[in-house]
Amino acid sequence: MSVIERLYALFSEHPNVTSDTRELIPGGLFFALKGGNFDGNRFAADALRGGCAYAVVDDPQVATDDRFILVPDVLQALSDLAALHRRRLGLPILQVTGTNGKTTTKELLAAVLGCKFNLLYTQGNFNNHIGVPKTLLRLRPEHELAIIETGANHPGEIAALSQIVQADCGVITNVGMAHLEGFGSFEGVVRTKCELYDALRQKAGAFILLHGDDDILRAKAVGLPAVTYGAPGHGNAVEGEVVACDPCLRYRWRRSGGEWHEVDTQLIGAYNIHNALCATAAGIHFGVDDEAICRAIAGYTPTNNRSELVRTAHNELIVDAYNANLTSMQAALENFALMPHPGKLAILGEMRELGDFSAEAHRTVLHKLAETGCTEAWLVGGNYAEAAHSIESEAPKALPAIRLFPDAEAVKAELTAHPLYDRLILIKGSNGTRLFTLPPLL
Repeated sequence: MSVIERLYALFSEHPNVTSDTRELIPGGLFFALKGGNFDGNRFAADALRGGCAYAVVDDPQVATDDRFILVPDVLQALSDLAALHRRRLGLPILQVTGTNGKTTTKELLAAVLGCKFNLLYTQGNFNNHIGVPKTLLRLRPEHELAIIETGANHPGEIAALSQIVQADCGVITNVGMAHLEGFGSFEGVVRTKCELYDALRQKAGAFILLHGDDDILRAKAVGLPAVTYGAPGHGNAVEGEVVACDPCLRYRWRRSGGEWHEVDTQLIGAYNIHNALCATAAGIHFGVDDEAICRAIAGYTPTNNRSELVRTAHNELIVDAYNANLTSMQAALENFALMPHPGKLAILGEMRELGDFSAEAHRTVLHKLAETGCTEAWLVGGNYAEAAHSIESEAPKALPAIRLFPDAEAVKAELTAHPLYDRLILIKGSNGTRLFTLPPLL
């Protein structure tokens, strides 16, 4: 019996997995993962004393009895175990990736498909080389379908995760200007995201949900069976269009040539129509009836600082502060421009991991601000300070009054000293700028 087969036998008896001694599961399996500043092998004995049945380790010195399962590499063992478990259960899996919107799309897919199926889906942002295997290991025989989100910031990551997930259906929400430090270029982003398509081509019967109006994705998907979604008149299987954004998205959709259905969502941003249409296309393919699809999407409430509308005692906030790149920032500002209000303020955090493209990207955002109708813009982080200085000679048209802040703490100090009232405020920036800490002060 191989090490993984033996490990799977133990997992079958002890089907709960953890890698954190602060979250021990009595009777579970502890995986001694390593990180930049820690070595889980050092905590394996503590995990056993805390109630775990076995500890999976890759340091022979800590494997002092048969409750320590020694493997060559703990992370690889976790991945191999998850892939084996996925094969043994054999249920359909839908894999989601993309530059922007993948978490919202995953949540909408879960809302729609959950109307019909007992499903498992990625919680939070557990979409990396550790989170994906852990999610797959939560699968149980009673599950009928799974939705697995996969993220990447370097070439090859989607390919590696796809080998673990072994999806039957996939969707790339879009490709955009993000993580350019890791990908090297926009072309690197496209190649990495499309590793999902490459994996699906290797699996009999696999298909994709395809944003049919995206020229790049359509070209990369040639030869793959596809359920398409997008604007009317383009031959998409599911077509839809924005009705209003006042402030939440209202849209209508139909099967090609069918009757229109109008949906009032709780999502901020016209760009979310593609996420909703993707979930609709999946629902139709998997046999969810039209009315249930509409109810599910209308009932979905965004969380985790993603396209949230927050009404405080004094202001209205659009909180989209989970992350930011040039593509998502431009989409947020375009949507903000559609929202009439006499006192619009944009609080924007700098965009990170853009490498050599960073300076140009931040200048592009400053120029985009001229189209939003903002009276003020508060810009947080050194990248914006440099961009603002560099465009002084370019005489950009109608820029709002700009204030520069080094970090979120400086913004919080200003809000404490001078509270804001009766404003419509967009809050968006990379997660590391911590703009998600601002709403309590607004």
